[in-house]
Amino acid sequence: MSISHLVANDPEIPVSNIIQEVQGIYMVKSPIRVSGTGNNVYTLRLNNKFCSCRKWQTYTLPCSHVLAVCRENWSRTDAYVPEIYSRQTYIKTYQVNFHPVLNENFWRDVPFNLTFYPPNMEKERSRKQGKRFQGEMDYRNPDSPPRCGRCRMPGHNRKNCSNPGSSNV
Repeated sequence: MSISHLVANDPEIPVSNIIQEVQGIYMVKSPIRVSGTGNNVYTLRLNNKFCSCRKWQTYTLPCSHVLAVCRENWSRTDAYVPEIYSRQTYIKTYQVNFHPVLNENFWRDVPFNLTFYPPNMEKERSRKQGKRFQGEMDYRNPDSPPRCGRCRMPGHNRKNCSNPGSSNV
């Protein structure tokens, strides 16, 4: 659709509508490449509301890359902001009067009882688990026999160690 086609159909069309149509005509259909501050390149698709940084899709608000492209093209950013964040929606939200909750004396009686039980506050008697992550060194090879903690010789343990060279620590 061209500008002459717009004016021919409706000669009294507002200028703002013409500007929006021109922006729609010249809006880039192919992806735009935007360079970030850390020399990262992001791909933008304004028509699909897509940016490869994924912030636009996650937060539904235009990311800094969209704002940079809009600043370069002198286009308005509010076209890419969802309607729920508009001023009109905010005004409609708080247009209705909110009434505070009255004191408990004004509440209606209900036909059932609510029973609240206190939480179980007893301490567990088990040994507290450590927070250390186990690595390769913590796992013993299942083919090797257990070794003594004192003399490091296989076949016995610390309790029945008879090695005279080992010291009782």
